[in-house]
Amino acid sequence: MIALMVAGTASGVGKTTIALALMAALRERGYRVQPFKCGPDFLDAGHHGAICGRPSRNLDTWMLDEAENRAVFKTSIRDADAAIVEGMMGLYDGVASGGEDGSSAQIAKMLGLSVVLVLDAGKSARSIAAVVKGFESLDPEVQFAGIVLNRVGSDRHYRLLETAIRSVTKTPLLGRLPTDPDLAIPERHLGLHTTEETTTAESRLAAFVRAGQRFLDITPLLSLSCQSAVAESKAPSILFQDESRARIGVARDKAFSFYYEDNFDLLRESGAEIVPFSPLADAELPPNLDALYLGGGYPELYADVLSSNGSMNTSIRAFAGNGKPVYAECGGMIYLSKTLATLDGHSHRMAGLLPMEFQMTPGLVQFGYVDVEFIEDCLLGERGTRVRGHSFHCSRLCADSAMATAYRLRYTLSGREELEGYQKGNVLASYVHLHFRADATLAGSLIGAALRAREAEVQR
Repeated sequence: MIALMVAGTASGVGKTTIALALMAALRERGYRVQPFKCGPDFLDAGHHGAICGRPSRNLDTWMLDEAENRAVFKTSIRDADAAIVEGMMGLYDGVASGGEDGSSAQIAKMLGLSVVLVLDAGKSARSIAAVVKGFESLDPEVQFAGIVLNRVGSDRHYRLLETAIRSVTKTPLLGRLPTDPDLAIPERHLGLHTTEETTTAESRLAAFVRAGQRFLDITPLLSLSCQSAVAESKAPSILFQDESRARIGVARDKAFSFYYEDNFDLLRESGAEIVPFSPLADAELPPNLDALYLGGGYPELYADVLSSNGSMNTSIRAFAGNGKPVYAECGGMIYLSKTLATLDGHSHRMAGLLPMEFQMTPGLVQFGYVDVEFIEDCLLGERGTRVRGHSFHCSRLCADSAMATAYRLRYTLSGREELEGYQKGNVLASYVHLHFRADATLAGSLIGAALRAREAEVQR
C-alpha cells in the first residue's frame, strides 16, 4: 500500500494543490486513495473527498492521543490502495514553538510516513537549496520521499531550481506546478471555499489529472509504504448496529459543512442513524428525528436564505420545544440565535431558538486549540469530563441574556479562560468544534439524551 505525507515549508505554499494533484494522479492509475488532513481543518478535507470519492479523515496529535490517531488511520485505510496525508502549516510547526507536539512531522514519524516536501518557488532561485537542506537536516528521523515546487514561472526557471536543489540532496525532485487558474481554489475569511461551492467533482478531478500527468512524476512514490506496524496489521471493521437506535438529523449543505467524519462514525457505532437535512433548501425537518446536530460552516454567506426559510426555523423551534436534544457548534449556534449582523451592516433574523445575538468580525476571534472542561452535566457528558477542541470563527457574541454555561474553556494560544458551552433546556451550543474521539463517551452521551427524550415523548 502506498502511504505518504504531503507537507510544506510554511502555510500558503500550495500543499493542498499538490496533495490534490497527487491524489488525482493515483486515482487515474486505478488506486483507491484514502485522504487525510493533519490538524483540525475542515476545508482542505472537503476538497480531498471530492477528488478521492471518499471522506477525508483528520489526524491530530493535540486533540487525540497516539492510540486514537493510529485507530483513525488503520480503520480508514482498510479498503484503500493508497493513503495521502496532507500536513498543516509548516512541516515542523506545532502547538508550541519549542517542540514538535501537534506538528505534521510528529504524525509522519508516528505513522512511519515519508514526506513529499512542497516549496513555493515563485520568487526563488539558488537560495531554495538552502531551504531544502535545512528541512532535511533539522530532524534526522523525518524521511523525505520527494520534492515538488509550486508556482514555477517557466521551464528555464525550473531548470535553475533543479540544478540548485540537486546539488544539496538526493531526494527526488518530482516536478512542479505552474500557476494555473483551473487548479486555484478561491479563499475567504476562514480559508478556502468549501467543495460544495466550487466546480463539480468530475471537472476538478480532470483538471488535477491533467496537471499531474503534465508536470509531476509520481513513479518514485509508487513503492512507498508505512514503515511502522500501522499498515501491516489488519484494521478492525467498524461495527454498526443492525438496527439504528436513534435518528440524528445533521445539517449539511453549503451553509453547514464543518464536521469531523469520525464524529459520524462514532455516532453510528453507538447505534445512531445519520439523517442529513438542509436548513437552506428543506421546508422542515425530516420525520421521526430524535436529536439534531448542527455543525459549523458559513451561515453568514446565506443569512438571507436562512432567515427567509421560516417553515424550517419554526420546525426547529418546535423540535426543541418537544424536549428533544439539539447540539450546535459555531455556525450552527449562530443559526439558532435571534439575529446575525453581517459586515455589510445588515441584521438578519435567525432561527430564534436561543436568546443570543451575533456579529461578524473582520478577523479571527480566539483562533486555535481549546481545552474544555464540563463544569455542569450536559448533552455530551457529565460534569468533570475533559476534552479538547478547536476554535475557528470570525464572529462574536453580542448578547446572550445571561444563558447558563456548561464549559470552562482555556485557549492554548492566548491562555485566556472563559465560561462557555451555552445551555437552554435540552440545547447545547458552543463555538468549539469537538472531536468525539477525544473522549469515547461523547457520542454515547448524545445518543443517550436522544433516547431519553424519545421515551419521555412516548410516555406523554
